[in-house]
Amino acid sequence: MRRAHLETAARHLVTRVPTAAPDARAGEVREALARGRFDFADAVCLVDEEGRYHGMVPLPRLLGAPAGERVADLALPDAAARPEDDQEHVASIAVRHGVAAVPVTDEGHRFLGVVPPLALLRILRKEHVEDLHRLAGIRRESEHARSALEGPPVRRLHDRLPWLLVGLLGSVLSALVVAGFAAALSAKVAVAYFLPAIVYLADAIGTQTEAIAVRGLLFARRPGRRLVALELRTGLLIGAVLGVLLFPVAFLLTGDGRLAGAIAITVVAAGGVATTVGLAFPLLLSRLGADPAFGSGPVATIVQDILSIAIYFGICELLL
Repeated sequence: MRRAHLETAARHLVTRVPTAAPDARAGEVREALARGRFDFADAVCLVDEEGRYHGMVPLPRLLGAPAGERVADLALPDAAARPEDDQEHVASIAVRHGVAAVPVTDEGHRFLGVVPPLALLRILRKEHVEDLHRLAGIRRESEHARSALEGPPVRRLHDRLPWLLVGLLGSVLSALVVAGFAAALSAKVAVAYFLPAIVYLADAIGTQTEAIAVRGLLFARRPGRRLVALELRTGLLIGAVLGVLLFPVAFLLTGDGRLAGAIAITVVAAGGVATTVGLAFPLLLSRLGADPAFGSGPVATIVQDILSIAIYFGICELLL
């Protein structure tokens, strides 16, 4: 699902840019460049007689090349966007290919213009703020959200309450899960001592994974399976380290080796679950063509909390 037209490559397109034929020589292109008036002149785009795009020559390369050298031999690899591409995808092309501007072509690969550097900076800033808002459970950035510091309380409530209502539902579900293990709590009250720590650690691991997954999917474009495998192993490794550190603390506080072991095992399992959930939401949305950043934040946190609580009490019932 694509965003509105205002958030696509076409929105940021500039068309008055220097162009040259692929077989043109560096010297003649430099002379033509000095006579032109452009909205963007940090690079020369190579376009053939039929209007097809053949690459881009950065200005430093052009200025330093011998006068007789073909500009096609100076061009960067062809990395172009389509006018309907989401603006964040356009920015990711610039990051991955190390270019200051992104050429835009149509379905026939005919050159339409470029998204200039200043527009790319604005896109990155805007998308970064949107991702931060989603992680905090605030609605997608809008004119109202951008003025949140000056907005009235009712507007702030409108921007921030929806996901908090989802969180309220998740809290009720968490309470029901805890109530289902009332017998375990009655038999050993110490089981409740480390519940906040387990939930916090799972949330923290999950939040880190969400951030890595969202950026990885949008910029690195790494294969989903590899990303899942790497993060799952990382989550289990983090959980193992934290579990080992937590075991002696739990044993000293409770005097119960089995309970301390249950807590340590839960932290390891919760680390694996948190990374899985933190990856699953963004990855699923990315496969569906939606913005993966929508899968992070409050919804993933709720799922992580409920699963962590259920795992903890389940392990306690098995070991105690």
